[in-house]
Amino acid sequence: MKYIKTNDATTGEEVALSYKDYGHGRPVILIHGWPLSKEMWEYQVEDLVNAGLRVIKYDRRGFGKSDKPWNGYDYDTLTEDLHAIIDQLNLHDVVLVGFSMGGGEAVRYISRYGTERVSKLVLISAVTPFMAKSSDNEDGVDESVFTEMLNQLRKDRIAFLDDFGKKFFSVSLINHPVSTPLLDYYRMLASFALPRATKLCAVSFAHTDFRQDLKKIDIPTLIIHGDDDKTVPIEVSSDLTAGIIANSVYKKYEGAPHGLFYTHKEQLNQDLIDFCSTDTSEKQYAVSDEFNRKTSF
Repeated sequence: MKYIKTNDATTGEEVALSYKDYGHGRPVILIHGWPLSKEMWEYQVEDLVNAGLRVIKYDRRGFGKSDKPWNGYDYDTLTEDLHAIIDQLNLHDVVLVGFSMGGGEAVRYISRYGTERVSKLVLISAVTPFMAKSSDNEDGVDESVFTEMLNQLRKDRIAFLDDFGKKFFSVSLINHPVSTPLLDYYRMLASFALPRATKLCAVSFAHTDFRQDLKKIDIPTLIIHGDDDKTVPIEVSSDLTAGIIANSVYKKYEGAPHGLFYTHKEQLNQDLIDFCSTDTSEKQYAVSDEFNRKTSF
């Protein structure tokens, strides 16, 4: 097992982050969503490595096989962990790929540390720009939704994860895009997290405002979101993010749920390969007229 060790800026406590590193070529860092772990990227890694990319995936503190400290689940601390990964592996020309909550870490990293080591950004089903409804974000998600999530996590975390998994993949009586054993597997991955980390990370992704961070992004960015996402509604997230990041390509996956990394894995993997493998100085990344966006990279 490989670990990157970092010191918590607040407590000084050493935290070990579990990671995997495969392949050669341009480094692609896969940042997992809440409440899963790096294992969620199972269906992406092989295709990306076979396409000539170096793939690095890691467990956020509190999740998977990483250390599970009591504190440090705010985005600034989580971004410092990402910085430790990039710095200690001495990575350059990085493509940051953030899924859901992980999109916030990728965006905050660029805002805080710049783009000296990062050349591209991919946001998949991301929570940016700002999830919670407020006086200056009236289209956001009502606070009662997040309060109920926390109440359910406190009452019966595993039951919550079971229900959340069905919503995550838009499972219903007439739609079952994932098998029951796979749903059980993802629930198990989520159950390994520190319960406190699960709750505090939910608070962070619900209430962190990334609008100013997004304005600092000036590298080629690919935004992907499913129009059937019931976990992070597209109208309050990627629809707005795409309007803030000038140098971006926005792809909406028709009928895709939040967990499109599995339900639409072939489409996602090809889009990732095309984007990550492109030489930004020479290649123009074509955009479908459906989204009425044309961007030269």
